[in-house]
Amino acid sequence: MLKLYVYKNCGTCKKALKWLDAHDAAYKTAPIRETPPTPAELERMLKAAGGNVRKLFNTSGADYRAMDLKDKLPGMDAAKALALLAKNGNLVKRPFVLGKGVALAGFKEAEWEKALL
Repeated sequence: MLKLYVYKNCGTCKKALKWLDAHDAAYKTAPIRETPPTPAELERMLKAAGGNVRKLFNTSGADYRAMDLKDKLPGMDAAKALALLAKNGNLVKRPFVLGKGVALAGFKEAEWEKALL
């Protein structure tokens, strides 16, 4: 079963859920703002992202811009970045998906097909 961290008003999350439903995938959702991914889940995603912490951030979000993370993130160590993500679900790229052998941040249909079908 997949675990998806989503935001109910997120268009990308809605597309991802529709895609999963169309492919009869089993999943459960968690509200990303109220319950951000755990540090362990974030570390798992970081490993799947090849160590590129920026891939875990919602770079188009208001919180990202307000915190000036575009300039701060390049000099930030991974531990500090992950701690920031674990405290503020608005900063996490969504949907954030974990399952057995699966770790996906964001929705790109081709990547999801490769990972899930």
